[in-house]
Amino acid sequence: MRASTIMARVGNPHDTEPWEWHCGFYPRSRPGECTTGTAETFDHARAEFKAACRVFFANRTEADFQVWRDQEPWTAEKYRRFDRGERMPPDWRPQQAAGG
Repeated sequence: MRASTIMARVGNPHDTEPWEWHCGFYPRSRPGECTTGTAETFDHARAEFKAACRVFFANRTEADFQVWRDQEPWTAEKYRRFDRGERMPPDWRPQQAAGG
């Protein structure tokens, strides 16, 4: 599960900070809970990222993670259909696993 990232910024002006981080995931986050920032070095980005993630994940429940996991099949199917030029039916739901 990818809920947060640290990455080198590409295509930004040379006088801006080269590292960027994002902490959070959707669905199950409220506006303002997901945070982002930039830093001059990877080590600074990692320190800011870790601090933001401690706050973000301390406020998550198992139900939050389950809603996020349940959204993955719907999103994957949406992009498969978009690639074929189709629309997503409004009532589409992932099939339940056997025994679930």
